Amino acid sequence: MDNTTEGKWDSLPLKLNHHILQTLDELKFTHMTPVQSACIPLFMSNKDVAAEAVTGSGKTLAFVIPIIEILLKREEKLKKMQVGALVITPTRELALQISEVMDHFIHKFPQFSQILLIGGSNPIEDVEKFKEQGANIVIATPGRLEDMFRRKADGLDLASSVKSLDVLVLDEADRLLDMGFEASLNTILGYLPKQRRTGLFSATQTQELEKLVRAGLRNPVRITVKEKGVAASSTQKTPSRLSNYYTVKDKFNNLVAFLRQHKHEKHLVFFSTCACVEYYGRALETLVKNVTIHCIHGKMKNKRNKIFIFVLHLFNSVAFVHRCGRTARIGNQGNALVFLLPMEESYVNFLSINQKCPLQKMSPVSDVVDVLPKVKAMALADRAAFDRGMRAFVSFVQAYAKHECSLIFRLKDLDFAALARGFALLRMPKMPELRGKTFPDFTETTVDTDTIRYKDKNREKQRQKMLAEQKAKATTDPPRKKFIKNKAWSKQKSKKERKKKNAAKRKRAEGSDVDEEDMTELLNDTRLLKKLKKGQITEEDFEKQITAVPKTKGKTEGSSQDCGMQL
Repeated sequence: MDNTTEGKWDSLPLKLNHHILQTLDELKFTHMTPVQSACIPLFMSNKDVAAEAVTGSGKTLAFVIPIIEILLKREEKLKKMQVGALVITPTRELALQISEVMDHFIHKFPQFSQILLIGGSNPIEDVEKFKEQGANIVIATPGRLEDMFRRKADGLDLASSVKSLDVLVLDEADRLLDMGFEASLNTILGYLPKQRRTGLFSATQTQELEKLVRAGLRNPVRITVKEKGVAASSTQKTPSRLSNYYTVKDKFNNLVAFLRQHKHEKHLVFFSTCACVEYYGRALETLVKNVTIHCIHGKMKNKRNKIFIFVLHLFNSVAFVHRCGRTARIGNQGNALVFLLPMEESYVNFLSINQKCPLQKMSPVSDVVDVLPKVKAMALADRAAFDRGMRAFVSFVQAYAKHECSLIFRLKDLDFAALARGFALLRMPKMPELRGKTFPDFTETTVDTDTIRYKDKNREKQRQKMLAEQKAKATTDPPRKKFIKNKAWSKQKSKKERKKKNAAKRKRAEGSDVDEEDMTELLNDTRLLKKLKKGQITEEDFEKQITAVPKTKGKTEGSSQDCGMQL
């Protein structure tokens, strides 16, 4: 821990409340981390703080402690329905972790109460709980919090409650933006008082994050915390005690062998979709004996909040730095392992250059056995397993087509036959992306998959009833009109492309006297008008831009003066 500490808590220039020191001692936090020693004094001195520090560096205490100290120093005691502090974080799991830490501290301060506002539960229950119990500290995810501000008709006036706000914290702010919460954050910021202290904590810095800093913070003190032992010029975004590895061999068989050989350790295994989590999670329950496995993903609602030993979760490449940062917390050792397909190996260079996250190739896993026949046997024995496999494959292909790093993860490079074998499929699914393709390297099962039954007798009974109804309907109903089949999701044209095509059609319409240049100018004027309506530009800016001389590609006769103005 020596490389990650910055002295004891009593070395801070501002003395902490004795109850806070007592709680720190009970939690065995004897020393501060660099981000804590840098942020806490500034926050407590009424400064806005924008802090960049690697995931796992102790950022939570860097804002939990100042929140309590600031609320304790209020001249007027907070009433039941007055919110003094608001913490916004991107995911339910993070919100739960922060709430647990906050609980440890406010346990000794009965005058303060907190509420957790996260998705996955009935929002009306949150409304009733807030109305009944009130809250001085709110820990929330953006979507649910934005929804609560709009619940005045249900008797909750959160906009009035936050007028007393002293502290706003945006935790993992870079992830908040990566996950598409910018609009929600802007809406929420509109409800909050300007006179407040704001802390913004992130693992990375981006242009979008800089915009948020300018919008939400006033003259912030900027802090960049690097771990001791890391060169000053280094921009590595993961903890120094975190070792990152990758492998490109036989993904699932290697994963099973690796987990079997490390049963005594805790693991987080990330997949690309909810369906993959369900499919592989159930398979691992059978293949890796004597361990507890919990599946967790966005469609599980309240079940996501279970305490876990093994956790299977969604993997998103944007969040790689944050995901692998779930290990090597506060000075501890940790390891991250990425499984890649052979044609994806260039992703290693991408992470090293773009994300400042170097990876090294892992030595081959020993005693790897082919477990895929067992997974196939599960699908033959229970239609539920067969269905999960088909859904997982389809969702993986569709997620792959949408991958943000599309120069590396390209759908056209996928070997669908090898992929289907890796998913232990009994047959190829019917999906638009596979239409018209043949797969000589994939051998389908000789078993008629329609005959595979559910182990759950009630479910199988319902299936047989549905099949009988479909058969009866087919013999009585007239032939249905054929509809044009949908295009593969991955090949659908974007809204922008459709607009461009429609504009071209309008131009070609008979009698049209609008040329390309006029059409472009008209579209630009329309955009300016929209910006004016949204308040993004002033009327003066609008007038200047609308009357500006349009740029031309070439020089025409008698246009020398205009060209001169454009240079």
